[in-house]
Amino acid sequence: MIRHVVLFRVHDEASEEDVDAAIDELRSLASLPSVQWWRVERSSDIRKGRVIVEDSSFASEADFAEFRRDPKHLAVGEAMANISDWLNGDYEASSEMSD
Repeated sequence: MIRHVVLFRVHDEASEEDVDAAIDELRSLASLPSVQWWRVERSSDIRKGRVIVEDSSFASEADFAEFRRDPKHLAVGEAMANISDWLNGDYEASSEMSD
């Protein structure tokens, strides 16, 4: 299993409407066929500004690669670049991980 965790640091000038729309767009990626598990939330810790957390998993490297190439993912990534910067962590995890 591949875990994919992204922290989006929203630009200070982005409106709350932009953030809400971005969260909706990120959540829509859960419907992609390669996604095994998907969650998007606002971070409750705002000491470093507004942060959107994307936490997801994929059954295999091939599924994750398929996700990364998907046109819908690419479009959402482009939109996110307009309102945020991000860091991601991708790693192989045990399939026995609990949610």
